[in-house]
Amino acid sequence: MVNSRCIIAAPIKNTREQKQEQNMITGGCLCGRVKYVYDGDINEIAMCHCSQCRKAQGGPFATNSPITSQKIEFSGQHFIREYQSNDDKVRAFCSHCGSPLYSRLNSNPDIKRLRIGTVESPIQCTKRYHIFTASKADWDTISDDYPQHKER
Repeated sequence: MVNSRCIIAAPIKNTREQKQEQNMITGGCLCGRVKYVYDGDINEIAMCHCSQCRKAQGGPFATNSPITSQKIEFSGQHFIREYQSNDDKVRAFCSHCGSPLYSRLNSNPDIKRLRIGTVESPIQCTKRYHIFTASKADWDTISDDYPQHKER
């Protein structure tokens, strides 16, 4: 009896494709209907303690990173809903599961603030800080050593 196996070879990727794949940041919402790929790096992580972010996230702060709007691609985009939370700010979420995805300012459409909790890829980012700590929840204690800013 001959034991034969079929081996399917993966397509050979050139160095540029491998580098691009390594630099891609992927993520999505809780239910998986919205997915994204970001062709860039996470260079800073802000933990915002303002009352709007606390309410939008349902927790003590929102953890987000500014990214270039043109470098992110969404699948399941028809599930994304945007809520105008003030004259300038829009907050986006999945209409099925409610996961917050990003926010953006109408006055600065080239930048989105990606919600880091939706990132599925490993990220390396050492620039982390807290903002709007003057309005943090009175029941919250910041227990890390990241810089704290009373305002932005």
